[in-house]
Amino acid sequence: MTIEHPTPPAFAPGQIVTGESTRSARLKWAIVVDTALPPGRMVNAVACVASATGVAIGGLQGPDGVDAGGHTHPGLPWAGCTVLGATAERLANVRSKALAADGVWLADMPLSAQTTRVYDEYLSTLAETAPADLEVCALSIVGPRATIDALVKKLRLL
Repeated sequence: MTIEHPTPPAFAPGQIVTGESTRSARLKWAIVVDTALPPGRMVNAVACVASATGVAIGGLQGPDGVDAGGHTHPGLPWAGCTVLGATAERLANVRSKALAADGVWLADMPLSAQTTRVYDEYLSTLAETAPADLEVCALSIVGPRATIDALVKKLRLL
């Protein structure tokens, strides 16, 4: 069975306002990670779901910047990203609610992505894993600010 993903939310050109607080952005981006993971695996999971998000969400990356020495620095997410910690149970709950929420895009990183070294093996393992059996290490969610705030309410900032 293939599940179709909704069209990812995006920032229209007129909504990209880099001179204002990230709190004024129409969409909010949060990453939630399992705090029981060892530090290296935690950081890896956050980096991986952030990478998927940067590719999927149009208008998220800000323009390149140039320092006083003339060196160019690639654009970063202008709308910000909140990184939060949760227990595995709470992470699964946030994932479930995010999947059911309107206008929310989600990228997750199952444990099998960290326990295989060959991407095709990960895909094979994933194809054999029932949704209820996914052990998610981290997830990245983007959507309307109020919806994301409600999904991550009371989670601890890392």
